[in-house]
Amino acid sequence: MSIEHIQFGSKRIDFRLEYSDRKSLGITVKPDLDILVRAPMDTAMDKIKEKLRKKAPWILKQQSFFLSFHPKTPARKYVSGETHLYLGRQYRLKVEISEIESVKLSGKFIEIKTPDKAKVEALLKGWYLNSAKTKFQVIAKGLISKFEKYKVEPSAMVLRDMPTRWGSCTAKGKIILNPELIKAPKGCIEYVIIHELCHLIHHDHTQKFIDLQTREMPDWEKWKSKLENLLA
Repeated sequence: MSIEHIQFGSKRIDFRLEYSDRKSLGITVKPDLDILVRAPMDTAMDKIKEKLRKKAPWILKQQSFFLSFHPKTPARKYVSGETHLYLGRQYRLKVEISEIESVKLSGKFIEIKTPDKAKVEALLKGWYLNSAKTKFQVIAKGLISKFEKYKVEPSAMVLRDMPTRWGSCTAKGKIILNPELIKAPKGCIEYVIIHELCHLIHHDHTQKFIDLQTREMPDWEKWKSKLENLLA
């Protein structure tokens, strides 16, 4: 396997090239944005790169698509006055020294009480996780019922920290959601859940998959765009 690249306008597209005993050239864009090209043995490099250039618009579109599932979390200090997102809205932290530990929304603030400021980060993350468990189940319930007409339902829905994904769907039908999604608007959460529900029917991103997603959420592109830009 080797690392190669092509130039497409101002874009440099790097790809991993693998030769194998196959009859045609295959291009795969992975969720981590890596590009894998599998080519028949003895295929000329010029021919491979020519095919890549022809497919470049599709490749860039796929990378953009997957990019919406890549959380971008800036460094935080977890001090009073710092802004944090919750369901798409900005809230300021209000940290108070108190014998009682608690986290709650209070107007435009996320109010955290703790006897130890070193615990603020853990308390906030715990609050986000608990909120995600509750909110995602409520939001997913109605969406899952919409997919009953296709005779599919997830085997389970779980939360898991995923550095490069908002959601995923396993081969056995388990939907995994990133708890960081609780920071996004409800429409973005619905978009990710619908996206993964569509994978219960179509396991890759074919036109049939896109058509189904559009049928179930006509404005999905708007929420995809919001998700791409929200946590930048």
